[in-house]
Amino acid sequence: MATLAEIIAFLDDLLDPGAFTDYGPNGLQVPGSEKVATVVTGVSAGARLFELAAAADADLVLVHHGLFWSGPPRPLDRAAKRRLQLLFDHDMSLAAYHLPLDAHPAHGNNALLAGALGCERWTPLAKIGMVGHLPGEGITPQELIERTRRATGGREPIAFTAGPERVRSIGIVSGGGSPYLADAIDAGLDAFLTGEPVERVMNQAQDAGIHFLAAGHYATETHGVQRLGALLAERFGIRHAWVDVPNPI
Repeated sequence: MATLAEIIAFLDDLLDPGAFTDYGPNGLQVPGSEKVATVVTGVSAGARLFELAAAADADLVLVHHGLFWSGPPRPLDRAAKRRLQLLFDHDMSLAAYHLPLDAHPAHGNNALLAGALGCERWTPLAKIGMVGHLPGEGITPQELIERTRRATGGREPIAFTAGPERVRSIGIVSGGGSPYLADAIDAGLDAFLTGEPVERVMNQAQDAGIHFLAAGHYATETHGVQRLGALLAERFGIRHAWVDVPNPI
C-alpha cells in the first residue's frame, strides 16, 4: 500500500505538468483515501467508469480526461453531482493528466502509438506529438492502416491515402489532433495519425499529398493511462486494473 501523496508526487515528477499550458488542471482533482492499495485507470472521467472502479475496490482513479476544464466557474448540474457523489461515497481519489501524458517521450500516448506502429525511433512534433520513423524502406499505406487497426483495438480508421507509396515517417497526435496536420505537412512527413477528424482534413491531406488516418479519440488514448497504472503497480507494489469504457468517437 502507498500513500496518495507519494503517488501524485511520483506522477507529477514523471510527467512535469508545469511545463504545459493545458485546458484544465493536471494532477489530483478530487482527494479521497490517503492510502492506496488499488488504482483503476481509464481514459475519461464519468459515472460509468467510477461505478466500475468502485466495483474493483479502487482507492484512486487515474484518467487522461478529468472532470474539470478551463473557463469560468460553472454551477454543478445533476450529472456532475452524480460523478462526484460516486467518488465521495466510495472514498476514491481522482487524478488526471492530459497534455503531459500525450507528450511524454517514453510513456505518453503518442510515443506508445509510435512503438505500436513499428517505428524504430520517434522525435517531438509540435511539443505534444511525435514523429515516428519507420525502419528501412518503410511500409505501404495499407500496412500502416492495418498496424493502426491493431494498435487501436481493432477499430477501422478513417483513412485518406493521398501520400507516397512507401511510408517512412508519420506524425502522431492522439485525440483531437487534426489541427496538427499542418505541422506534419510543413515537416514533409509521409503520413499523419490522430483520433478525431474534422471536415477540412480530407482536402488538406489530398492537396498536400500526405496520408491521413483518424483512428478514434478514445482509441488513440488508451495506451498512456494503462502504462501509468503499470508503472505505479511496479513502483509501489499496488494493484492496477484497467477499465475499458468504449467510446466510438
